[in-house]
Amino acid sequence: QVQLVESGGGLVQPGGSLRLSCAASGSIFSINTMGWYRQGPGKQRELVARIASVGSTNYADSVKGRFTISRDNAKNTVYLQMNSLKPEDTAVYYCNLQQRRVDYWGQGTQVTVSS
Repeated sequence: QVQLVESGGGLVQPGGSLRLSCAASGSIFSINTMGWYRQGPGKQRELVARIASVGSTNYADSVKGRFTISRDNAKNTVYLQMNSLKPEDTAVYYCNLQQRRVDYWGQGTQVTVSS
């Protein structure tokens, strides 16, 4: 019905940058919210950022000022620009789409911040 495919993860040094992408396909409705969640080692999955189809955004306090979420509605794609990365950002990052009270999830992409 809905498929989400993430890309852009990798290994970077502290202070570096990465840009994650997530492309949605299938039965996508015009009113939806897309976002990024992450799960670090020994931690619960947490919201990183989300963006509605009308453009409103929410960010976790830990990433405000460093990460920027954006989307291309024509391509059903959401992006996460991550700057000034810290070791505590290390996690598997999951793409999420919510529409009509149903959540869909990508398979995840690993982000490792280490020197």
